[in-house]
Amino acid sequence: MFLLNPQSKLPLYEQLVEQLVLGNAAPGSPLPSVRQLSVELGVNPNTIQKAYREMEQEGLIVSLPGRGSFVTSDVARMQERQRAAELANLE
Repeated sequence: MFLLNPQSKLPLYEQLVEQLVLGNAAPGSPLPSVRQLSVELGVNPNTIQKAYREMEQEGLIVSLPGRGSFVTSDVARMQERQRAAELANLE
């Protein structure tokens, strides 16, 4: 689901956010747990937590205690963020 490039100028947590946004994740789809994704990618759990926290603050994901994190059902918000990410990648 996610691939990180340690040589990128973007911090790892920002790479995770961009990949979620540009990866066209289905609304309501579950995200891996912080621990699971940390092990899978071989990065510190704090990095994953920071990415999830930023995505939640931007309204891209919803975290439900005891159930996990899910991609938002707010398609308009996700599309808006996709356009912003695409414009930033063009610069």
